[in-house]
Amino acid sequence: MSDLKNDPSDSNESESRLPPQKRKAAIAFILLTLFIDILGIGIVIPVLPELIQELIGADESGASFYVGVIGAIYALMQFLFAPILGALSDRFGRRPILLVSLFGLGVDFLIQGFAPNIWWLLVGRLLAGVMGASITTANAYIADVSSDANRARNFGLVGMMFGLGFTIGPALGGLLGSYNLRWPFFLAAALAIVNWLYGYFVLPESLPKHRRSEFLLSHGNPFRTLNHLKVYPFVVGLTVVFLCKSLAQRGLENVWVLYTGYQFDWDAAANGKALGLVGITAIVVQGGLVRPVIKRFGERNAVLFGTLISAVAFAGYGLANQAWMIPGLIIFGSLGGLAGPAIQSLISGTVSDSDQGKVQGALTSLVSLTNVIAPIFFTAGLFNYFTGDAAPVEIPGAPFLAGAVLITISLVVAIQVFYRFPRTETVATKSNYDAT
Repeated sequence: MSDLKNDPSDSNESESRLPPQKRKAAIAFILLTLFIDILGIGIVIPVLPELIQELIGADESGASFYVGVIGAIYALMQFLFAPILGALSDRFGRRPILLVSLFGLGVDFLIQGFAPNIWWLLVGRLLAGVMGASITTANAYIADVSSDANRARNFGLVGMMFGLGFTIGPALGGLLGSYNLRWPFFLAAALAIVNWLYGYFVLPESLPKHRRSEFLLSHGNPFRTLNHLKVYPFVVGLTVVFLCKSLAQRGLENVWVLYTGYQFDWDAAANGKALGLVGITAIVVQGGLVRPVIKRFGERNAVLFGTLISAVAFAGYGLANQAWMIPGLIIFGSLGGLAGPAIQSLISGTVSDSDQGKVQGALTSLVSLTNVIAPIFFTAGLFNYFTGDAAPVEIPGAPFLAGAVLITISLVVAIQVFYRFPRTETVATKSNYDAT
């Protein structure tokens, strides 16, 4: 059951902005956009650390510093540009921002594919962070065309696209990378351009002109955009939960290939298969379980259950000493994916229509900030230290154990937030925002 209910007369307000046929095409495009974005990211995950090793001539431990720094720069660009793109989409509409971002991604993947040295690769990742901030606009688009009745389902479909991207992307990247480390980048570029062409001819606008807001320079300040969250105390509490989980997840993503290569001697193909399994389980959870679980137990219980599962799974990754343990942990940990769509649904259901882009921009910006911290802390810090000669004891799984602690903290915070803000209070708050 949805956590928030609007006045019946407004229950389908968001959906009525587009005719049914155009709305279906729009949702299909946004889902395809997210799929290709994540596919492009997934394709390069198995090969990026190896490409860095090749460019600088180092092993996993030696390359971990550069992997961390490049990952941090990518995320820093997302942190700086996510609120700008979100606010621009509130002013000019979602469509033009998405199209510019997609075309930019296509060009950027070509830069990375042809990078002759570590500095050109750094430039490519910097531009990728700018253009990858379009996820902000995509989330705002989903909020535009969703109602209370289907919001959780739509964000669940978003999660399923992430799963599909991480199923096909890493597997394909690992396969192509086993022949040539550059090929995955060229394929990602082609996919982004094809998606841009599709969007140019198919994508309708989801935000009517009368619902757009003025763009001010202050809207582009990633720190000032956090003021939009202060208007919604319930959202602030959920943001803390979201950030702790995101920091842990980003740490896992940044250190995964280095960790499995160091601990289990996995190559790009092996990592591609493992990450493909991550994607398959995500599809099952996001596409098949999110809707019935949230309908049966509610968004809040889904957040608590998924967060608990994630904490246990991270601890398992950190303690694993045999390669055969990893697939089981991936399958078990996939249930933690129930929390993400539930949190997104709770947040978007609390925020007024005119603030969706700004709030989504602020959230994406904060998540990007965790992406800045994660590569430095987990990869260049914990992994580099506990696999290096200076470590008092070798613990390659240290980043995952730290992630388990962070997720446990997010679980405690979630319990406190839900106790402080009962459902009836968040419903009343949403109604008041809509009225004003």
